[in-house]
Amino acid sequence: MSDARTVIIIPAPMPEWVDAWAHPEYYEGVALKRMFAYALDMLVVMALAVAVWFAGFILGVLSFGLLFPVQALAVALVPLAYHTLLIAGSRSSTLGMRAMGLRVMSIAQGAEAWAGRPTLLQAMIQTVAFYGSMALTGSLALLVALFNPRRRMLHDWLAGTVVVNDRSLTGRTA
Repeated sequence: MSDARTVIIIPAPMPEWVDAWAHPEYYEGVALKRMFAYALDMLVVMALAVAVWFAGFILGVLSFGLLFPVQALAVALVPLAYHTLLIAGSRSSTLGMRAMGLRVMSIAQGAEAWAGRPTLLQAMIQTVAFYGSMALTGSLALLVALFNPRRRMLHDWLAGTVVVNDRSLTGRTA
């Protein structure tokens, strides 16, 4: 006689920032705040790129031109490093997002273990997909945010993330 056992799989409860309908406070005004945050981030990225370019120029001159190709590569990596490292960091937001009270949260299974903070891979996917979609569509990919309740953009979908209001700034935990 065989012993038949039934296995019931109970899905883990999703964190509250995932449900835009039950917790709209996470998504109120996010689309507009993201635009301003990006503008601030571009100012920071430009300042960093100029500093890296200047340092690379000095090193290129001192190396009699041998390091000029490294200078171009370093300047090109500034936006990737800035966005990826800050989004995957402990605050889960770039400087512009922090100024606007936003934070990037992971909606991947088990994200609660890291308090919703995106992994380094998610942050890199989000950054590369953002710059790729901007280059390919001339910013039209940003219109996707207007047609979904979480205000997710194409790069958010691909990375498994959402951008929400940082409720820890208002005294509540995120």
